[in-house]
Amino acid sequence: MKVTSGVGGWPGTVGEQAQRAEAAGYDIIGCGELSHDSIVTMTLAAAATEKIGIQTSVTIAFPRSPFVLAMQSWDIQQLSNGRFTIGLGSQVKGHNVRRFGGTWSPPGPRMREYIQMMRAVWDSWQNGTRPEFLGKHYTYTLMTPNFNPGPLDCGLPKIGLAMVGPVMARVAGEVADVIMPHGGIMSDRYMREVLLPSVRAGLLKSGRTWDDIEINSSGYLIMGENDSEIEQSIEAMRTPLSFYGSTRTYHKVLALHDLEELGLKLHALSLNGKWEEMRETVQPDDILKLAQTCT
Repeated sequence: MKVTSGVGGWPGTVGEQAQRAEAAGYDIIGCGELSHDSIVTMTLAAAATEKIGIQTSVTIAFPRSPFVLAMQSWDIQQLSNGRFTIGLGSQVKGHNVRRFGGTWSPPGPRMREYIQMMRAVWDSWQNGTRPEFLGKHYTYTLMTPNFNPGPLDCGLPKIGLAMVGPVMARVAGEVADVIMPHGGIMSDRYMREVLLPSVRAGLLKSGRTWDDIEINSSGYLIMGENDSEIEQSIEAMRTPLSFYGSTRTYHKVLALHDLEELGLKLHALSLNGKWEEMRETVQPDDILKLAQTCT
């Protein structure tokens, strides 16, 4: 097992954060992509460290072209001497269209092609193969010497894939190196009954086994030395649960725990920007239903 710590925030602080995590003995440092760019963050982390693994958790894929992200990953892999994992996430339709100004299509098939094209780009750089990737969503048929950075001596970057639903889990099992169940709301029961069987189906489709992938799991811990501290931890959980629970992507998880009605209420409140009311809608018993078996 490897233990991951996070870095993030304004770029000027990332290098120091990464060095502290490396000195503390963490195996991997990761970063999200909320209000700062994950590629910039990981470039700075790579430059400031020597041994620790670096991984985006996650980089939002669809607003970027697969070629652009393949190039950025190639450079960070060289800079870090082989320590980089590019963790991809699809985000939901609303953010892709209304925040990033992009397009939307069924994310599972599109993500499969996205990763396949990234690998095709890397193959042409590493092994000199002709660029001949033709998909429904992405095409890669041109590479000239001026735009070819050449091979790496440190191996290819790894590709991780975040997932919440069974379709993306199957895609992850089929084409990703690192399986990344999204920790926003992820219970042990949902992992065992829904996600892992779907990952296995993807592995079987691609002729791979569990030995060919890594599983990177995250979540929330409710901890305390007494009842008062535990109650405070549960209280703090109301905010993230209300945020993630308002997204219909997570309603599959809530429904498995008989909390689908809660998800519908949170979604309706989010459409009207009632963020504080969303938090108050989540009750401690709702949190405990998930936390009793949280990964």
